[in-house]
Amino acid sequence: MSESSPIPERIAGLHDLATDLWWVWHNDAREVFRRLDYKVWRLTAHNPVRMLPLVGADRFAEVAISPAFLQIYDEAMRQLAAARAGADTWWSGRTGIDRSRPIAYFSAEFALHQSLPIYAGGLGVLAGDHCKEASDLGLPFIGVGFMYPQGYFHQTITADGWQEEVYEQIDWAHTATQRAKGLDGQDLVIVVPLGNRTVQVSVWQVKLGGVSLYLMDTNLPENAPWDRELSARLYGGDRETRVQQEVILGIGGVRVLRALGVDPGVWHLNEGHAAFVVLQRIRELLEQGSSFADAHEEVRRSTVFTTHTPVPAGHDAFPFHMVETHLAGCWGGLGSHREDFLALGRFDNGHGTLFNMTALAMRSASGINAVSQLHGHVTRQMWAPLIDELPPQPEPVKAVTNGVHMTNWLSLELSRKLDQYLPADWRARHDETALWDAVLRIPDEELWETRERMRSYMYHFVRERIRDRWVRENATAARVLAGGTLLGQNALTIGFARRMTAYKRPDLIFKDPDRLARLLNDPRRPVQIVFAGKAHPADEGGKHALQGIYRRALDPRFGGRIAFVDDYDLHVAHYLVQGCDVWLNNPLKPLEASGTSGMKAAANGVLNVSIGDGWWPEGFVGGNGWLIDPGVDHTDRDAQDAADADALYRVLETEVVPAFYERDAQDIPRRWVRMVKESIRSVAPRFSTRRMLKEYVERMYLPAYEARTVRR
Repeated sequence: MSESSPIPERIAGLHDLATDLWWVWHNDAREVFRRLDYKVWRLTAHNPVRMLPLVGADRFAEVAISPAFLQIYDEAMRQLAAARAGADTWWSGRTGIDRSRPIAYFSAEFALHQSLPIYAGGLGVLAGDHCKEASDLGLPFIGVGFMYPQGYFHQTITADGWQEEVYEQIDWAHTATQRAKGLDGQDLVIVVPLGNRTVQVSVWQVKLGGVSLYLMDTNLPENAPWDRELSARLYGGDRETRVQQEVILGIGGVRVLRALGVDPGVWHLNEGHAAFVVLQRIRELLEQGSSFADAHEEVRRSTVFTTHTPVPAGHDAFPFHMVETHLAGCWGGLGSHREDFLALGRFDNGHGTLFNMTALAMRSASGINAVSQLHGHVTRQMWAPLIDELPPQPEPVKAVTNGVHMTNWLSLELSRKLDQYLPADWRARHDETALWDAVLRIPDEELWETRERMRSYMYHFVRERIRDRWVRENATAARVLAGGTLLGQNALTIGFARRMTAYKRPDLIFKDPDRLARLLNDPRRPVQIVFAGKAHPADEGGKHALQGIYRRALDPRFGGRIAFVDDYDLHVAHYLVQGCDVWLNNPLKPLEASGTSGMKAAANGVLNVSIGDGWWPEGFVGGNGWLIDPGVDHTDRDAQDAADADALYRVLETEVVPAFYERDAQDIPRRWVRMVKESIRSVAPRFSTRRMLKEYVERMYLPAYEARTVRR
C-alpha cells in the first residue's frame, strides 16, 4: 500500500480493513469507507487501498473523534475479527472437524473485486462467491490459483466496432495483496519442474475474512523471459502455454500448500485446469513407498471435482507428447509409473485419443458434480464411457446447482427495503425459503419505488461511464452514441451481459430487425437493450457478434435504444444485474451449464426472460419471469435460431411489454410488481451460495473427509 497521511491510533485498523477483501460484501465495512470520504471512495472505484493514501490528515483526525463514525468503524472491526476467528459458525456446529485440515480449492480464476482483475467470467465469479460464502459459514478453506500480473484484458472498441484487447500491468500497491510468508517467515518462493528446467514461483496472499487465497506468479527475474510470461495473462497464449500453466497450477499449487505447512483434508478441483494436483499427490505417496494403485486410491478418496462445461470441445485436452514433454521434470525417479499416470487422462472425445484434464480429474475424484440439474444429465451422457469405469456409487455425477453470494450481489437499496420487512437476522438465514415469504408483504408502491431507483442508478452509471470515455479518452461521437447516451431513464430496459460467444447467441434478438425496431420504438411503450460482455481474444465468432451489436447501436432504425457498455467487469455487473428490468438469456440449449448472472438479476427483482437451459428449468415457477419456448426442437441450427427468436419476440410483445406498461391510477404496474416479488421470493434462498455451499459440505466435502478418516 502507498504511503498516506498518518492514521490516528484510534482508527488504525482502517489499513487492516482495507487490505482484507471481506469488506467487499459487508455493508457495515463499506459504509466505513463511504463515510470516511465519499468523493474519494467514488474516485477510486470503491477501492479503499487506493483511497486511504488520498485522504487528508485533517479528515482522519475529524472522523477519529466522531461518535457516529467510530460506532460503524468499531462494529466493522468486531465483525472482521469474528470472521477471522471462525468460532461459533455453521461449520463448527455442523461438523466439529478440526480447522487444521482445511478444504483446498483450486481454480484458474477468482473474481473478488474489480481492483484485482484475475477473472474472465462465470467460472471466476462462481469461485469468488464460493470463497466468500466459505468465510461466512466458517469453513476451514484455502483457495489456490494464479496471480496474473496483467490480469484479464481491458476491452476497447474501435470505430467500426471491433474488440481490441489491452493488457496493463497490475499495480500491486493498489490491490489488497501481500507476499505470502513461508514457515521461516520469509517471502515464499517455490520451485516447479517444467520440462527439462525448473521455474521459480512467488506466492501472493489475499485475505477474505476467515479464508485465504494463495496465488502463484512466475514473473521473477530468476526465470527466463518466456517463463516469466507463463502467469502473465489469464487464458493467454497457445496450447503449449496452457499446459505449462496447468502444470504450475496443479503441481505448484500442492507445493505451495506443503511449503505453508498445510495438510488439506479435502482437495477440490474447480474445473479440469487444476487436475495435475493429482500427479503431485500421487508422486508424494509413491516416494513414501506406496504402490501406484494404493497412491491413486488414497488421492481419489480425498479429492472432489466440479465440472462446468457441457460441450466436449470445452474440456482441455493435449497430445500425449506435449504432456510428457512438460511433465518430464516431474517424473524424477518415478519414470516407471509414467504410463500409469498417462492412462488416467486418456480419453477420446470424438477428435481422437488425447490426454484429457477432465478425464484425469474424474478418474481421480471420489465426488464429481455438475452445476445444475440439467447439466448433470448432460454430463452423465457426455462422459458415460468413462463413468462406467469408475468405482460404482449411487450418484457417479451429482448435480449441485450453482448459487450466488446474496449479500454481495443484492443492491443496497433493496437490502434496506428488506431490512424493513424481513426478520432482523435475514442475512444470516437467507437460505431459508419460508423467510422470504415476507417479501410478499412489501407494499407495491414501496417496492416499485425501490426498483425505479435501482434503474435510475444504472442509467446514470451508464451515462457517466460513457461521458468519462469521451472526456478522458477522446472517444469518437459514434462510440459515445453506442455507449448509451440516448437511453431513457424510464423505458423498459432489457439487459444482456455475459461472455460474447456463439452458443450464447448475443445477436439472436436481431433475427428480425424490423420486428425488433417496432418493439423498441413504440412511442407509448418504449423498450431499450443494454449489452455488455467480452469475447475471448481468440474467439473470432464472438468478436463478430459483438461488432454486429455495436453497429446496431449506431443504426438510426433502432432509435438510440440499443447500447453497448464496454469493458464489462464486476463493477459494471453490479449495476446491470440490479438496475435492468429484464434479464435476457437465450443460449443454444443445452450448452449453458448454469448461468449465474440470471440468479443475481432475479434476486434483485429483475425478471428473467430465458431459454429453458442451465439453472432456469429449476428456477422458473411460472410467475417469476418468462420461458422462451418455441415448442419445437430442430437439428438445423438456423431453423432453431428462427424458432427461438420468434418465441422471444412473442414473449416480449404479448407478455413482457404489456405487464410493464399496464399502470393503475398511481402509475404502478401491479402485475409486474407481483412478478418482481415472486422473483425475489423464489430465487434468493434457493439459488444462493449459502444453500449451494451447505450442499457441497453435505454431499461432497464430508464424504471425502470421512473416506480419508476410514482409510487412515
